[in-house]
Amino acid sequence: MQIHRFAGGVIVACGLSTAVAQAFRPAVAAADDPHRSCAQLANLKLPDVKITEAAPVAAASSGAVRAPHCKVSGVIGTEIKFSLLLPDTWNQKFMMGGGGGFVGTVQNMAVSSVNAGFATVGTDTGHEGSVTDATWALNNVERRANFGHVAVHRVAEVAKAIVRSHYGADAKRSYFSGCSNGGRQGMMEAQRYPDDFEGIISIAPAMDFTGIGAQFIKDIQAIFPDPKNLTTTVLPAETLKVVGAKILEACDAKDGVKDGVMDDPRQCTFDVNSLPIPDAQKAALKKVYAPTTNKDGEIFSGQPFGGETEAAGWPLWISGGSSAAAQMNQPSLRYGFGTQMFKYFIFNDPSWDYARYDLSTWKKDTELTASYLNATSPNLDAFKAKGHKLIMAHGWADAGLSALATVKYYEQVQARDANLRDYVRLFMMPGVLHCSGGAGPDNADWTAPLVDWVENGKAPERIIASKMSEGVATRTRPLCPYPQHAVYKGGGSTDDEANFVCR
Repeated sequence: MQIHRFAGGVIVACGLSTAVAQAFRPAVAAADDPHRSCAQLANLKLPDVKITEAAPVAAASSGAVRAPHCKVSGVIGTEIKFSLLLPDTWNQKFMMGGGGGFVGTVQNMAVSSVNAGFATVGTDTGHEGSVTDATWALNNVERRANFGHVAVHRVAEVAKAIVRSHYGADAKRSYFSGCSNGGRQGMMEAQRYPDDFEGIISIAPAMDFTGIGAQFIKDIQAIFPDPKNLTTTVLPAETLKVVGAKILEACDAKDGVKDGVMDDPRQCTFDVNSLPIPDAQKAALKKVYAPTTNKDGEIFSGQPFGGETEAAGWPLWISGGSSAAAQMNQPSLRYGFGTQMFKYFIFNDPSWDYARYDLSTWKKDTELTASYLNATSPNLDAFKAKGHKLIMAHGWADAGLSALATVKYYEQVQARDANLRDYVRLFMMPGVLHCSGGAGPDNADWTAPLVDWVENGKAPERIIASKMSEGVATRTRPLCPYPQHAVYKGGGSTDDEANFVCR
């Protein structure tokens, strides 16, 4: 393990070294016994793994999982739980799904892939709790490292060994798909463990965890300035309705189509000072839209215009007043994730007060945490050398994680490798919130184009996104590889993707 120490004697393991990780692979492979039935998998012996369940599951007529399959659950190491679904009709491929927030339960964002024949697995990353709860990380070295990146890698290795034992053959291709923290997990795999997956889908990735934490604290200091009064927000819903309407009125048509969606909010030069709201609210808005900075420069990108009036946008993540956030006992998700991160990952202090924090010491304060949580390295050379492919995407109206940060990362990769389009494609989604939702078309099949790219060498040049209502597509648009964007041809319905080209 790579070990780091800091004042106070706490030691944090930042991940399996290359030597240890490679040593683990043949040990897993040696435990192979091809063509085990589902029931026989309960007795499968793997190093540092305990199988707790192996049972057939019948086909279902509805729900995310419909295909008949064998469900295998287990524990790796001390407490990394996983659940693997092995379809009766296997397509000879493996798909791992990510987990959101601080995870805490076995999650698999790609679980429905079993219906298409993929063997698919998910994990709790080694702890229990709600998605906004990080109390489990207090003084616990192993859990922090597992959540950071170790658990996903180990689960991938173990799942592949079980796949081999059940079907009598290795998966011909391995894929990963995740959004938010799941997107971060995908980026961590591409950067640290490039052997694990031939293809990765990373949506709205929380790559810069400590930078995101700084942004969240900066914003809640502006919106919830009094930690003793978290029921009152500086930006109530009625104010945000005015803000969102004024911005859309000024900027909607800048892309040539007036459709309630901004194609690229960077084109919007709206002046917050022109809003008919009190100065205190203008000041709070300016802080949220602005980059997070300190004396050393920019820490994290600002928040683009968009998503102010959406229930799953600003009220949920930024300004408060969302019933969904209240159900999680949080005034807003930026409050929840930001304070939990600083209390339990960074300072090991449950009494830490966000209102008194000065970002001037942020880099020093977060250096250790960043070493095992952040997936910000633009060096994808090893991933590229293996011929592996990465599809990234982000909704422009995402109030959870700034889309500008994802664009910035893509451009950092491009700055060191002008040929990144050979193995990385980024698709920006106008009007789309965090992972899904919003006024823009948010429903897209990412798996098929990734598989086509990995297995047939056909890079995705145009992915069709739909806006669904009661099972019917009410609007379709092409998503174009960045920096291209969809341009209206000038004729036909603006709700039909056929009337747009990528330029």
